[in-house]
Amino acid sequence: MMPDAARAQGRGPQLVRDAEIENTIRVYAAPLFAAAGLDNSAISVHLVNDSVLNAFVAGGQRIFINTGLLIRAERPAQIIGVLAHEIGHIAGGHLLRMGQEVENATTALILSALFGAAAAVAGSGDAAAAAVLGGQQIAERSFLAYTRGQEAAADQAGATYLEESHQSASGLIEFLKIIGQQEQLLVGRQDPYMRTHPLTPDRVAALESRLQRSPYKDAKDSPENIERFKRMQAKLIGYLDGLPATLRKYPETDTSLYGRYARAFAYFRGLDFDRAIKDTDSLIHDYPNDPYFHELKADILLNIGKVAESIPPITEAYRLAPNEPLIAYGLASRLVALEDTSRLPEAIGILKKVTLAEPDNGSAWQQLAVAYGRSGDIGMASLASAERFLVQGDLRDAQGQADRAAHLMKEGTPGWLRAQDIIVFAKDQRRQQRR
Repeated sequence: MMPDAARAQGRGPQLVRDAEIENTIRVYAAPLFAAAGLDNSAISVHLVNDSVLNAFVAGGQRIFINTGLLIRAERPAQIIGVLAHEIGHIAGGHLLRMGQEVENATTALILSALFGAAAAVAGSGDAAAAAVLGGQQIAERSFLAYTRGQEAAADQAGATYLEESHQSASGLIEFLKIIGQQEQLLVGRQDPYMRTHPLTPDRVAALESRLQRSPYKDAKDSPENIERFKRMQAKLIGYLDGLPATLRKYPETDTSLYGRYARAFAYFRGLDFDRAIKDTDSLIHDYPNDPYFHELKADILLNIGKVAESIPPITEAYRLAPNEPLIAYGLASRLVALEDTSRLPEAIGILKKVTLAEPDNGSAWQQLAVAYGRSGDIGMASLASAERFLVQGDLRDAQGQADRAAHLMKEGTPGWLRAQDIIVFAKDQRRQQRR
């Protein structure tokens, strides 16, 4: 995550990217998606760098969770309960029922922010130009305010998914009670979740009644989920809350994994790179097979200008977690930045995998364009640029770059055919916009 320049300028929160936290949320959500009969790969979870308590569904099958909710949660079951509830909204088609025009408007607003280069908590910070999400403004708009009936339905659906995945709904109930404490607050002081997800005592009572009948009412958080939860909170607190707050919660006497992890991020943000590296090295020594510790060291070195020195640790992180797109992107972007062009083919190969896994990753398409350009393949560089502009919603430039790519490529080749697809799509969309 980069410093929140957007918030400083009064433009709202940022979307943030982090490989470990996204993986944690995916692990939490996977059994719920399966229970709901939804395709896990078709649904995306996005983090919003905002301290207020909020989560919402928008843009089709996209779940947005504020970092404030993740930090203020008391245990994994509360986060999992929120996910179950939001998945209930998706499975129930609640957003779609508000009208196709509203859905399209929501998607356009959010995707315009999503498809910029999102900030990163750890790794890939070099290319993480902050993508501004009009988070509070979007989240508080009427098209994200569900009816009480939809809320109750999402509660019950979420409880079903929790039961079918052998989990307790107690975490969801706890979260709703936390939110319920805000009912008496002035509207301006309430968290957006309260205003966009109307709460009634009947909802909590219905869930409590159902919980008593559930065979999994006393199910506990698994040790693995607790471990992920503690690491996620240590990382977020260390990076977002500043050094004094971090040291109060994780003093130097705390030599646990979580204490060292939180302080490493806090020292990193506080520009005390020597201490950040010291704590990170101690973690790597004790947990040599953890990719995220190697990723953190690589990011620290990158931020002090040691690009070449950051490559071994990010390479090790990639070896340990080859299927994490953000880590792969971190390695590839560093290889592109090297003066040594002999590693460009490797970078191109990695970036092609990243864009295949994350076709909406504008930063990856940009780096791929640079890599192709530096290697002398201007046709493919233009095509990658066209993909980037298409992702960002810049149809005019997407069409222009695709035209250029088509003229430089042999007719009938895969690249030429893709350029034609982009040209046709961009023309059609621009024509519809002019109507």
